[in-house]
Amino acid sequence: MAAAVRQDLAQLMNSSGSHKDLAGKYRQILEKAIQLSGAEQLEALKAFVEAMVNENVSLVISRQLLTDFCTHLPNLPDSTAKEIYHFTLEKIQPRVISFEEQVASIRQHLASIYEKEEDWRNAAQVLVGIPLETGQKQYNVDYKLETYLKIARLYLEDDDPVQAEAYINRASLLQNESTNEQLQIHYKVCYARVLDYRRKFIEAAQRYNELSYKTIVHESERLEALKHALHCTILASAGQQRSRMLATLFKDERCQQLAAYGILEKMYLDRIIRGNQLQEFAAMLMPHQKATTADGSSILDRAVIEHNLLSASKLYNNITFEELGALLEIPAAKHEKPCQHGTNRSNHFVSK
Repeated sequence: MAAAVRQDLAQLMNSSGSHKDLAGKYRQILEKAIQLSGAEQLEALKAFVEAMVNENVSLVISRQLLTDFCTHLPNLPDSTAKEIYHFTLEKIQPRVISFEEQVASIRQHLASIYEKEEDWRNAAQVLVGIPLETGQKQYNVDYKLETYLKIARLYLEDDDPVQAEAYINRASLLQNESTNEQLQIHYKVCYARVLDYRRKFIEAAQRYNELSYKTIVHESERLEALKHALHCTILASAGQQRSRMLATLFKDERCQQLAAYGILEKMYLDRIIRGNQLQEFAAMLMPHQKATTADGSSILDRAVIEHNLLSASKLYNNITFEELGALLEIPAAKHEKPCQHGTNRSNHFVSK
């Protein structure tokens, strides 16, 4: 049957008639190819693509038929559709400028298949191939913004915050031009996640906290955003910004529903955080938040040691590093370095 489709296409390419008549006949052949199955269907569809990109076929007809072709492919098995998408992109490449709209559609569908397979990097790279800024077609702001956000999100899923940040920065240039409130929310979520992955925890906490008040966001998702705000605040380095965020979150009654509220309370009230509570909180963190620093300690270890040192400095005027280590349940070497970060703080501690 695939051979019959090829024969029909060859005859039609050498025939004459109006664009409307020819388009109708090509559409009948496409329908015939779609009705096939397995290897026959694959070969017939490939033959159809080859005919459509042939320069002997009017561009008006080939664009129209490739658009129709793209609407059928999502209904095929993913494995078949994926092979056809790749084949089509390869065949179109020499004339890609003539088929920008069809290529964009193919890439969006192909990326969706990779996303279903959780092949995040390939999904992102397929979308990157859409010439949003350099092509002849003028894409509207919302389409470009949505695509950049999707690329950024996919790179985050692939644990590549550097690439994600590059595309969220492109989205930043467009988001003020969009009036789509849903896209604005998606931008804010994605931007907060990029900051989180890049370990810019206090900035991420501020963005997550802002999202937790957006009424357009479902209540459960607002609470999820608040949870992320709390986790990022705990992981952030000590300073005025974190102190302000701790105060904001501690005064937010919703935080009392969160599992990490106990840590928040101790941080806000300058109480020492013990090891067992630290282990419980560590289990709540995402993989990138459990990363280790150059000295082998985790981001959480650093943040809590820093907090505990500050808390201890308000309790004791004079204490040795050994006594401090026993109090904080850590070796002296681990807190001597944080002590040296601030002269005022280190003046409270003496070594033997």
